[in-house]
Amino acid sequence: MAPASKATAKAESEARFGFGKNWRNFLKLLSEDRIVAAEESLKNMLRLDSLRGRRFLDIGSGSGLFSLAAYRLGAEVVSFDYDRESVAATLSLRSRFATGERDWRVEEGSVLDKAYLAGLGLFDVVYSWGVLHHTGSQWEALANAAAAVKPSGGLYVALYNDQGVLSRFWALVKKTYNSGPAGRILTSAVFVPPLTLFQAGRSLVLTGSPFRHYTRHKERGMSPLHDVFDWIGGWPFEVSSPGEVLEFLRRRDFTLEKLVTTNGHGNNEFLFRRGGESSPREAA
Repeated sequence: MAPASKATAKAESEARFGFGKNWRNFLKLLSEDRIVAAEESLKNMLRLDSLRGRRFLDIGSGSGLFSLAAYRLGAEVVSFDYDRESVAATLSLRSRFATGERDWRVEEGSVLDKAYLAGLGLFDVVYSWGVLHHTGSQWEALANAAAAVKPSGGLYVALYNDQGVLSRFWALVKKTYNSGPAGRILTSAVFVPPLTLFQAGRSLVLTGSPFRHYTRHKERGMSPLHDVFDWIGGWPFEVSSPGEVLEFLRRRDFTLEKLVTTNGHGNNEFLFRRGGESSPREAA
């Protein structure tokens, strides 16, 4: 195995939120219409109706929902996550909905491990939604994810938007939540009730149900309560502006194909193509 960089070593030694436990709880709520919503989300962003004949890498698979969506769209899927409970959640989902392991591999691994990624080969689509900013070394993680994309392949990532002082405030909240039992109780008591009500209210307006999570105009399957804990506890935590991401990947021969900006709290979504020319599109 290649020696770890200083950034990697620091990132992997940090205290971090247990995303996997949250995802395993979420799977109890999973239904067919949530899976279909995930499929539609992928198709809309990738601008493809099918992934048949394509290799799809899900970096930080979480519940495995979007790995399942890609699998059902015909892709050969490789899913991995740093969090063992997330790996268990993805394996559980595969056992429920997939016919076998041949077209959907699920593994434990780190996007900061270049040797591990190199062993997986190259992919037509590399997908990492809301993950790389939780590694503790966001830019190294993004560079490694980009390196896994085939020439002319797609890179679909979602990264927290930099809101300046507000982002620094949430970083403090997240760090406090992960500091120990007292910090977890304090931040949960202060933030979970109002944020859950706020999310449920907006979900009701946008989806017709208070129990559905959405991202801008696209539903992503998660429930508001699970999303709130994911948000409050999500540490490590980094942010970036769209311009920073565009310039970082431009230097690595990636062209922007689609950008969905949040203009505030949440994730900016990017679809890049490795090499070639394309006209950027932006959705409000």
